[in-house]
Amino acid sequence: MRDPYDVLGVNRKASAAEIKSAYRRLAKKLHPDANKNDPKAATRFAELNAAHEIVGDEDKRKAFDRGEIDAEGKPKFHGFEGFGAGAQPGAGSFGGDTQFEGFHFGPEGFTRTTRRGRGGGGGLGGFEDILREAFGGAAGGRGGRSAHFEAENYGTGADVHAEMTVTLPEAAKGATRRLQLPTGKEIDVKIPPGITSGQHVRVRGQGMPGQAGSGDVLITISVAPHHLFTLDGADLKLDLPITLYEAALGGKVRVPTLDGHVELTIPAWTNGGRTFRLRGKGFPAKGRHGDLFATIRIVLPDKSDADLDALMKRWRGEKPYDPRKDM
Repeated sequence: MRDPYDVLGVNRKASAAEIKSAYRRLAKKLHPDANKNDPKAATRFAELNAAHEIVGDEDKRKAFDRGEIDAEGKPKFHGFEGFGAGAQPGAGSFGGDTQFEGFHFGPEGFTRTTRRGRGGGGGLGGFEDILREAFGGAAGGRGGRSAHFEAENYGTGADVHAEMTVTLPEAAKGATRRLQLPTGKEIDVKIPPGITSGQHVRVRGQGMPGQAGSGDVLITISVAPHHLFTLDGADLKLDLPITLYEAALGGKVRVPTLDGHVELTIPAWTNGGRTFRLRGKGFPAKGRHGDLFATIRIVLPDKSDADLDALMKRWRGEKPYDPRKDM
């Protein structure tokens, strides 16, 4: 994956507000709903969300900047710090006070251990214990010339934990997505309809192998922000722009939903801020659908119009009114 800063189009010194603003702008531009004829739209949108998961999270951003995780959020292996520090050439030993760093992948994901071992001509010493912990086996080859590792399985293999971001329509209707695990393996994941952020999808038997079988893959789902809808429980909220003449005279307007557009009748003299409920057009939840709440937002023309200006001035002079009199 590309550098997340490049994906978002921000520099490494960007503030959290600048990152959030860049993400919202690009999410609206790259959303698959706005690029229905582009087969690569979903891929670019997924890349954008993955980048925001890294640099939009304070802890993950710091870890990425320090080089502890890569652009996909996977831990980087930096080797064993201090390897050979203080060793004499040809001695095959670790001298002085040497620091070792190891990584272990288990039920809790990747964990890092740091130890100090004292050497000075006596073989691997504490390094052997680190290898045992990191690889789950026994280290051999004393003298520092060679090491042999035997993987040792304890019952069922470990579960693998991963994260996935899906679009709001995918979460509502269900989908099948390709996921690359921290192990490098790729699997197909079925997203059930009605899933929400924080819920999990379990793919059985695709985790780390063991003597009694492989563990599972446990995927934590995040639903990406939508450029039109806001999810509130099982309900959806939408700002619905209408013209000045539609607000004054009324009329029928098209309203987007997750299932396509529907018509809504706007009564004459509808004020901005008025909310209309479209029953059953919300998010699926426990065998039912929530509702869609469309809040009216009156929008003036893009450019000034002389006739409209003259009308408003005449109206202001002949028929003034005060909508703030009770404030």
